[in-house]
Amino acid sequence: MSKGASDTGAGTDRSLTTWDDIELAPVSAHVRVLMRTCWRLGGLTEYEPLRLRASAHTLGYRGHILTKSRAYSTTYAALRAQRARHMGHADLFDAVTERHWRYVGSGHTPGAALLAVGVAEDLAESRRLGLEARQEGEWVR
Repeated sequence: MSKGASDTGAGTDRSLTTWDDIELAPVSAHVRVLMRTCWRLGGLTEYEPLRLRASAHTLGYRGHILTKSRAYSTTYAALRAQRARHMGHADLFDAVTERHWRYVGSGHTPGAALLAVGVAEDLAESRRLGLEARQEGEWVR
């Protein structure tokens, strides 16, 4: 997130109280869809504890997504420096930005592949034993 919601398309600076507020918000179509999703999910019983409708204007994020002015609050650089000092790092390094990404592969690591094969074999054996028990009449519902 950045300096202001309007600068980044991260929602609005004020709460939404009705569905119409979403329709009237000066945001992109994508952000409007995210706000609607928060509003809809917030109306479901299982998601009530998340209070998504109350934070639909910030796309469901309840924390402070906006920094204040440098005179009023703090900056991300100051937060990073304090975190580094707290973790015992004396020297702070400049951020590294990786601009060239490349695909390196997918799938399991060799160890995870062995585990996956073992799980698949166990499932196959369980199915076989269940089918065998049903055929012999030993299976009870």
